Amino acid sequence: MNPQSDYELAQAVSHGAVSSIGDLYERHRRRVYTLCLRMTGDVSEAEDLTHDVFIQLLRKVGTFRGECQFRTWLYRLTVNQVLMQFRRPARRREFTSMYQDLPPVPLGKHKWGTQAADRIDLDTALAQLPSGSRSIFLKYDVEGYSHDEIARIFGCSVGNSKSQLHKARRKLRQLLMAKRGHSLRTPIKRIASIP
Repeated sequence: MNPQSDYELAQAVSHGAVSSIGDLYERHRRRVYTLCLRMTGDVSEAEDLTHDVFIQLLRKVGTFRGECQFRTWLYRLTVNQVLMQFRRPARRREFTSMYQDLPPVPLGKHKWGTQAADRIDLDTALAQLPSGSRSIFLKYDVEGYSHDEIARIFGCSVGNSKSQLHKARRKLRQLLMAKRGHSLRTPIKRIASIP
């Protein structure tokens, strides 16, 4: 027996078969969580938002008409849910005062200090990318979308998606190499000399 498609499951949920939400959750929870985490930068908030998205899915699944892929529709639902969370006044007050209460911690004393520094370098480099290249890079390399799906989400061609991804990777490599002062790739001669 073939598993039901996302469209069939969504239709079943919209007609009252709430048990089908479990299948949709299992198929899409990691992608929704990854997107929430990327947008918020907070693990616990991303977990909460992931659950909120699927609760919202129960309410809104009737609006899914199947004109696009379910993943594309769910992506929009997720982004909107996270943006609504950012717009809440309590969240804004909490976010602005959150760092004022923390004592300064020197990164060098912790073994994760270099990882945090690498992450900051990567985030800084990502912020310097043009928005189109950055969006496609994040969709493909971070969130795991295919070029076909990215083309449908952004309304561009598959070739444009591939081109933007290549440009983003090349620019990131240049920015990170400039920051670190050396190439990110190990030269072939060095690889051959490693026992």
